[in-house]
Amino acid sequence: MLAADLLVAQNIGFGLIALLMIVGALRVVTVNNVVHAALWLVVVLSGAAAQYLLLSAEFVAITQVLVYVGAVMVLFLFGTMLTRAKIGAEADLNNKNWAIGVPVALLMLGVMTWVLIDGFGDEKLPNPDQQVPVQALSDDIFGPYLLPFWALSFVLLVAVIGAIVLARKD
Repeated sequence: MLAADLLVAQNIGFGLIALLMIVGALRVVTVNNVVHAALWLVVVLSGAAAQYLLLSAEFVAITQVLVYVGAVMVLFLFGTMLTRAKIGAEADLNNKNWAIGVPVALLMLGVMTWVLIDGFGDEKLPNPDQQVPVQALSDDIFGPYLLPFWALSFVLLVAVIGAIVLARKD
């Protein structure tokens, strides 16, 4: 592939957003405050939505923002705040077996990389000029999975109501 064929601005944008996501992900696991970790996770999830925008997948980007950044993070923060747990910085959040986790994580990264390269090594990406209509995409997603989607929304609603009932002071 020639350098003239590359979309330079898109590649620079991808790199900047990916760098921001990596910094955010590292801060999620290194910060000692649970609320700050959740806010760094918002940065990572918003970066994923920005990457979808770079790929011209606006529907998926908006869904990412609404579902993950909006709903899931609000539930996470409500759950954290309603449990009456200490919200400030905590000294002992790390697991004592973290030294075992690092080689296991690197092994898993290697296995996933090998499987992805082995499974998709020769395939080409589809033509970016070919547009998929949003209606067809939403019908494919929500057509067969509409009932489980509704059931999940009711489960999340019951979880929020349960958290409020448990946190209520009588």
